[in-house]
Amino acid sequence: MNKGKKYVITVVGTTAIGKTALGIKLANYFNCDIISADSRQFFKEMTIGTAVPTKEEQCKAKHHFIQNLSIFDAYSVGDFEKDALKKIEELHKDNDFVILLGGSGLYVDAVLNGLDYFPKVASEIRIKLKDRLEKEGIEILQEELKNLDLTAYKTIEISNPQRLIRALEICIGSGKPYSSFLNKKKASERKFIPIKIGLTVERSLIYNRINQRVDLMINEGLVEEAKKLVQHKDLNALQTVGYRELFAYFNGDISLEFAIEEIKKNTRRFAKRQVTWFKKDQSIKWFNYDEDILKIINFIEKVIN
Repeated sequence: MNKGKKYVITVVGTTAIGKTALGIKLANYFNCDIISADSRQFFKEMTIGTAVPTKEEQCKAKHHFIQNLSIFDAYSVGDFEKDALKKIEELHKDNDFVILLGGSGLYVDAVLNGLDYFPKVASEIRIKLKDRLEKEGIEILQEELKNLDLTAYKTIEISNPQRLIRALEICIGSGKPYSSFLNKKKASERKFIPIKIGLTVERSLIYNRINQRVDLMINEGLVEEAKKLVQHKDLNALQTVGYRELFAYFNGDISLEFAIEEIKKNTRRFAKRQVTWFKKDQSIKWFNYDEDILKIINFIEKVIN
């Protein structure tokens, strides 16, 4: 091992692929903590619909940034970058390793590379886009982004109104594609070496795993959890797959059966976007989702030795 070197072992991949299970095994092997970079798991009011690690899983390895916020808290990816870097530096005082688990590509990139620079745009643009979202619906804005920036349309979570509006306001305000500003900023200086592990599986299998997970969430009480939150449905934290569809059901727009199918469909779409995001990173070493843990550990040890 390179003495004095500090490492952040990062595990990425789609939702429902097994990042938590692998992260715990690696944390136990390297005797270190886990930092979650899943932006949907920050909020304490959202447990079932965000597949928060169970109490049993959290007992097997210490997790950070799991249900540490309220849906009423204003919290940005920039805030997470600052907080995560501070926590990593703290953990590295006692251990050369930290595990970073990420399904949210933007949040992983923020920690490992720093945030991209975007030009300032007039606040009126965002106000108008929010008004259009309310009056015209999200599909119209999605189609507009498709016309203005096909790359962003294919990679960002366009079902999330906040991220959709952010991309559109940059396109409109700057006159340039939102995606043209990505990956332009050189990585901020980091005091650690990232080792990136990606989990992959054939599409049909991950889709089946997603469908099964959604059914499990429903059985565990997702409808009841969402019902407690419906009065706050306009908060940014709740612009999330699994909740939006149930809010539409509570509003009488769709049936429960249709809402469940929509959750499955939109989660599958989200997984597809995750694949697109992570596949562009050539530094990720990919393993099958059920790979022997020893092969993954051997790869990591070759990197650090």
